[in-house]
Amino acid sequence: MKKIVSALGKEAAERKFETLLNHLSHPPSFTTVRVNTHLASVQHVKNLLLDELQKQFNGLSVPVLQHPDLQDVLLIPVIGPRKNIRKQQCEAIVGAQCGSAVLRGAHVYVPGIVSASKFMKAGDVISVYSDIKGKCKRGAKEFDGTKVFLGNGISELSRREIFSGLHELKGVGIRMTEPVYLSPSFDKVLPSYIFLQNLPSALATHVLDPQPGEKILDLCAAPGGKTTHIAALMHDQGEVIALDKISNKVEKIKQNALLLGLNSIRAFCFDGTKALKLDMVKNTEGEPPFLPESFDRILLDAPCSGMGQRPNMACSWTLKEVTSYQPLQRKLFTVAVKLLKPGGVLVYSTCTITLAENEEQVAWALATFPDLQLQPQEPRIGGEGMMGAGLSLEQLKQLQRFDPSAVPLQDTDMDSLRDARIEDMVRLANNDCIGFFIAKFVKCKST
Repeated sequence: MKKIVSALGKEAAERKFETLLNHLSHPPSFTTVRVNTHLASVQHVKNLLLDELQKQFNGLSVPVLQHPDLQDVLLIPVIGPRKNIRKQQCEAIVGAQCGSAVLRGAHVYVPGIVSASKFMKAGDVISVYSDIKGKCKRGAKEFDGTKVFLGNGISELSRREIFSGLHELKGVGIRMTEPVYLSPSFDKVLPSYIFLQNLPSALATHVLDPQPGEKILDLCAAPGGKTTHIAALMHDQGEVIALDKISNKVEKIKQNALLLGLNSIRAFCFDGTKALKLDMVKNTEGEPPFLPESFDRILLDAPCSGMGQRPNMACSWTLKEVTSYQPLQRKLFTVAVKLLKPGGVLVYSTCTITLAENEEQVAWALATFPDLQLQPQEPRIGGEGMMGAGLSLEQLKQLQRFDPSAVPLQDTDMDSLRDARIEDMVRLANNDCIGFFIAKFVKCKST
């Protein structure tokens, strides 16, 4: 497992792996939101957000920074971890996925609650914990297993209402009032103006650099963050085709496009590995599968092991699972190369940190497709690629890799924010984010 994370010697790899797991269990230092520039200016949205934060944080003035290199991205510092929160007798246990969302500013929704103290009533102040190993039995009255404190909140429902099983409850079950990490909640906040997106994800679309009037393919598009970003950067002029093979995810892309007022997006429920049209028999004009050399630019944000996602306190990857993605990524990549016009741009990205799914895939692509050339990327805010896949130093410099373990974890409180310089905050946002990887290729024109 450690070998695929790092090409260092055994001891160094062990240390790197431990540091990485520690970093992955904490949220990034900033919440990043992308402004939908199709409907509003960045300054206008920034002002609206500042007002919203004042309301949510009871008058605490937390800054909102515009990213200097990604003009449509706003950065909001995460305050925490806060160490002086008093733990309550009344407890609720939530699943690991729900716990990760709480660490990034969400309230607790009823389906995420696994267990609660037997005397819990609506209106009680309760301490919320994450069951990171998935050992707590649903409906239990107490739990002594491994649990991580997420903060305190106020219960909207009693224990009986949550676990009666009479009807499927969906809304907020616990409203977080004192989270360990103070991040804004974006539930129903400026839904047409902002999209919650990790910093490197927004960067990947800027690296693709879509232009008005082009035909662009987002091969694995759900939930549509990058798809809608592509359309916004094109001023909604041109054609953006989004594919995903899970139908409710495709519905999500369509909903997001509608919400953000973007008309150039067409989303299809379709398996990206079958997106290349192999015969001319059936006419599928404008719908998948597509003829070779149909697209000006293609984004392949490939399915991956997700080992860069943060926070992730439940480290449950198996070696088999992590290594299973490489063949699928290669299938999708092969389709993308064939669908790209000569002179076209292909951006390959993942939210993982393994060599096998990143630099090894680049080395494989350059060896397999002689008409592909690796390209330098703009803007450049990530680190270089990792050694160990046989790429030259020059090639590694053309990649962007975000490694969450590269900077020491920092505590942020209101005092440190007041004294911080903007450039230091931006540098921290660039470094202390999710794990991510970006490679940019151009397909040479056939001579």
